[in-house]
Amino acid sequence: MYIVRDIFQLKFGHFKDVKKLFDNMPGEKMMPDATDMRVLSDFTGDSYRLILEAGFKSLQDYEKSLSGTMGQGDWQQWYGDFKQHVESSHREILKQVF
Repeated sequence: MYIVRDIFQLKFGHFKDVKKLFDNMPGEKMMPDATDMRVLSDFTGDSYRLILEAGFKSLQDYEKSLSGTMGQGDWQQWYGDFKQHVESSHREILKQVF
């Protein structure tokens, strides 16, 4: 099992706008097709972080989800609105060993 975390540092004061984008996300298939998907916010540490965490059985499954979901026009339009609120981001890909 692989865990992929996309960690977005949001611009100061933009969390409510981003929450609205996620609440009003069009369609059911806008998020990656993962075995486990969570959207998290910071509790401690850097403020205004949004973390998308998804589980995949293999890296090949992760790659398929990227080309499938993220290639759609609706997703591209939604992401264009989302990235206006992002200061920076990074990705972690972790392998579950236990």
